[in-house]
Amino acid sequence: MSAHGAARAPRLLRPARQETYEKLFSTVYVGLMTNVLLAVTCAPLLAALAIVRDPLASWPFFAALSLPCGPALAGAFGCFAGLGEGSTDVLRAFRCSYRRAAPRALLLWAGGAAAVGVLAADVAAVAPTRWGPALVPFFLTVSALVVTVVLALLVLASDASGPVRLRPLVLPCLYLVVRRWYLSVLTIAVLGLVVAAVLLKPMAGVFLACSPLLYVVWATTRFVVAPILSSSAANRQET
Repeated sequence: MSAHGAARAPRLLRPARQETYEKLFSTVYVGLMTNVLLAVTCAPLLAALAIVRDPLASWPFFAALSLPCGPALAGAFGCFAGLGEGSTDVLRAFRCSYRRAAPRALLLWAGGAAAVGVLAADVAAVAPTRWGPALVPFFLTVSALVVTVVLALLVLASDASGPVRLRPLVLPCLYLVVRRWYLSVLTIAVLGLVVAAVLLKPMAGVFLACSPLLYVVWATTRFVVAPILSSSAANRQET
């Protein structure tokens, strides 16, 4: 080894700065605590998933049990936003976001679940028919649009500085998720991983996989609806 290489070796082995470790541990702590809060708020659904062997066979029952997932997702999104601002007070962030967005998040989730349920029934009805190959992709695309728009509205509802009235924002959200369809596809894929993990191993899926995957969903969706957030912030400054 040359003298130059020997001189550089200690630098390569030098430990990271203390701020790096603090940020890493804070991120892990927020992720784990968010998983715990999600498990608590969605406990009835997780208990039913752990008992029933074939949840898809009785999906209307599980769709009704999934209603608390809307406010729970809003609370988790509030934790992610707090982490981005440097806060590790997970309980406060979750509670504030949950309380602020709970009524709208519950209605959004109920409407989205009902729409996707109807579309799934349509898929099952038309799949064996002559027009099935042409209609099934249409129904699947509409279902994906419903899911991405509901997620976009949930992100807006959970944002502390975001708009309060969500009804006028349905069409703008639809336009944005279609305009950035590649990000919407990524969101659907990651959300599918979350659902698959929870269906296969309910408790392990929630406690291990939910936070990192949902963070990707939140960050991607928030980037998609960033023009709405920017416009809302500009309007508040003018008033």
